Amino acid sequence: MKQKFDVTGMTCAACSTYIEKSIRKLPDVQEVSVNLLQNSMQVEYDADKLQDVDIIKTVEKAGYGATLHHVAGKALAENKSTGDNIAENEIKDLKTRLICSFAFLVPLMYLAMGPMVGISVPQIFSGMENTLTMVFTQFLLTLPIIYVNRKYFIVGFKTLLKRAPNMDSLIAIGSSAAVAYGIFAIYNIGYGLGHGNMVLVHQYMMDVYFESAGTILTLITVGKYLEAKSKGKTSDAINKLLDLAPKTAIVLMNGVEQEIPVEEVKKGDIVIVKQGSRVPVDGVIIKGEGTIEESAITGESLPVEKGAGDKVVGATINLSGYFQMEAQKVGEDTTIAQIIKFVEDANSTKAPIAKLADKVSGVFVPVVIVIATSTIAIWLIAGYSVTFALSAGIAVLVISCPCALGLATPTAIMVGTGKGAENGILFKTAESLETVHELDSIVLDKTGTITEGKPSITNIISASGVKESYLLEIAASVESQSEHPLAKAIVTTAKLQDLEIKETKNFLATAGQGVSAQVDLKPVIAGNAFMMKENSVSTTELQSFADEFSSEGKTVLYFAENEKLIGLIAVADTIKPTSKNAIEQLHSMGLEVVMLTGDNERTAKAIQKQLGIEKMVAEVLPQDKEKHIQALQQQGKKVAMVGDGINDAPALARADVGVAIGAGTDIAIESADVVLIKNNLEDVISAIQLSKAVIRNIKQNLFWAFFYNTMGIPVAAGALYPLFAIKLNPMFGAAAMSLSSVFVVTNALRLKFFKPTFAVSSKGSENISIHQNDVFDVNDNKNESEESTMNKTIKIEGMDCMHCVRHVTEALEAIENVSDVNVSLEDNNAIINAAESVTDEMIYAAVADAGYSVTGIE
Repeated sequence: MKQKFDVTGMTCAACSTYIEKSIRKLPDVQEVSVNLLQNSMQVEYDADKLQDVDIIKTVEKAGYGATLHHVAGKALAENKSTGDNIAENEIKDLKTRLICSFAFLVPLMYLAMGPMVGISVPQIFSGMENTLTMVFTQFLLTLPIIYVNRKYFIVGFKTLLKRAPNMDSLIAIGSSAAVAYGIFAIYNIGYGLGHGNMVLVHQYMMDVYFESAGTILTLITVGKYLEAKSKGKTSDAINKLLDLAPKTAIVLMNGVEQEIPVEEVKKGDIVIVKQGSRVPVDGVIIKGEGTIEESAITGESLPVEKGAGDKVVGATINLSGYFQMEAQKVGEDTTIAQIIKFVEDANSTKAPIAKLADKVSGVFVPVVIVIATSTIAIWLIAGYSVTFALSAGIAVLVISCPCALGLATPTAIMVGTGKGAENGILFKTAESLETVHELDSIVLDKTGTITEGKPSITNIISASGVKESYLLEIAASVESQSEHPLAKAIVTTAKLQDLEIKETKNFLATAGQGVSAQVDLKPVIAGNAFMMKENSVSTTELQSFADEFSSEGKTVLYFAENEKLIGLIAVADTIKPTSKNAIEQLHSMGLEVVMLTGDNERTAKAIQKQLGIEKMVAEVLPQDKEKHIQALQQQGKKVAMVGDGINDAPALARADVGVAIGAGTDIAIESADVVLIKNNLEDVISAIQLSKAVIRNIKQNLFWAFFYNTMGIPVAAGALYPLFAIKLNPMFGAAAMSLSSVFVVTNALRLKFFKPTFAVSSKGSENISIHQNDVFDVNDNKNESEESTMNKTIKIEGMDCMHCVRHVTEALEAIENVSDVNVSLEDNNAIINAAESVTDEMIYAAVADAGYSVTGIE
């Protein structure tokens, strides 16, 4: 099993490395990953042979604290997480230590440095005869600073004794050396004053380093405080999601409304959601309707109208309306709880690039101690004073703390996964976030991934003398009794056009052919060409249309009344609005795009031709999809599989990166490494761009951390002193060390400004109709209306992406007597076919309501 723990007491990469080593020594532990940034640890182990308490005791024995992590459901219920509490407590503790440290450091620096810069001190502290008083007072002022920062000494020396030194060990050794030498100086000053040896007094009064010890501890704490504050900002995405979750829900119990804590809602409960309230859990509407704001979950800015039978997701907002819903997913199973779990799990795992920092930090501290010791020895051998040698050794210790090294990867990973969640992209592991930027091939499922996943009408062709509206009305009436998906598509279209669904009699379904019934006492037949032939209905008049639609992979349904053909309707699973642009951009990024589908080859080829996909494999079984993924991998390619169905699960698991469309099945989502909540192929591009940005950021952080230590240690050791007389004071070393950690965290925070960019290709995208519902009529559609029409070109400002194109298209299509809407992002215009009754004012208003502006109509 996998279990997550909260860990306290870690200060650097050496801490996390030591804890990992300690846990790995336990029997029956398969994998362990410690996250310094999140103060967490994820352990995979055999629960039958190893208990949680054994792991906790091992961590405590190593000198740290550990507790079981709060699960997502509880965190949601309490609107907090244990990790957040740890971070808040750490910040509070550091702030207290900082105030106390400065309260005693200021008078300490005044006494130690005042006389050197010309600032007078009280008579009791001035003059050679009062040297002991002044130095001993400095010692007393240093003690409170040491006490409030005693954690460095406790942890530092404990890990040193266990032969696993960490950053605290460096601080503890450096500060202790400075204090110990200061105490040694006090004894020598006392001896000199007692024996009248003022030369000895003068020598040692200049060699007191109490202010260095106090300053080192204070500056380290300043850095830690700033680091903790910055680290807190990296989890903003999770905190925002936690804040979205409602704490209570209104549940209908025995006909009475009762408000209860959201964690008490059970599956099957009837939950009431009123206007302005957040949906407490995931479920389905059983009564009423509402306008749902889903931007927090899907990123889609436009509200969605929902009614009985529609699914709603917890943490979304009911802007208007009232509805009752049946709770289906509660607690840890809700969508928002799963999102938080994915983000937290991603931050708990380690990206492969992080292993480099772990390996270095594991040996770094012991090496630094050796370098510091060698530095002191070399300068003493070279004939320099103990003070000079000790100062150089202490400077090496304090400038070498590997905080920046330990923070380089987890800070970028946390901000990156959080930013992905904001954009509807969930990375389950840090490894998947890293691997995405290395992809060579993108394998796409067709149904539900490239296409909408459900049939819709693409073409309506009426026979001579038959109105299109009449054909659709008759077709919907006869199909209203059928449960077939194609029938439902026809009925839905008729209802959207407010056509009458007439009562039918003597309904009969013929397997493999179609259906028949009486509509208005007239016999109506609906089905394929074979059914028309069996009932002696000629299809010659519309055969050319039928052949054309069939070649495009569409399903053609014929309709006859009184044994005479009245028209045909073509139905297909239409391509998603964003699929073409997404595939074009994947090509432009140098990625190979392959379509794998279980659908028939004719339909697959039609989709391949429309989208310009270079490679397609049709009529494949689920296990065959996995084999195709494996074949690509054997060619040395990094492969991503994008799918949404149960049949895609094996391929998703086999791929280097499995990407599940958010609207897909639970099995597909479980098998995947990345989940796209918005059901949009363009998010594959966003995921690749984000992965590249995160890896670039990590490399910058690692470079800075390595460069800083590589350059800082020689300078601190005094390498420049013989030639340039440059020597690093330990206080400046402490300040530089702290600032390096703050720099790394701040650099990672730049990822918060990441925005995916979509460069729309001009090839084939100039006039793409979003819905692609071309309607043809033998009589040029004049049988529907005698009103003349004209083409209008509308200049539009404010469109930035294909989502904008969709919004404008929907707004224009909603205008009565407007057809053939083609919106071009590249040309910033829309070309429509509109009746004379459609005024410019109507167009201006429709586009403005969608959030855009019209600059001219031609």
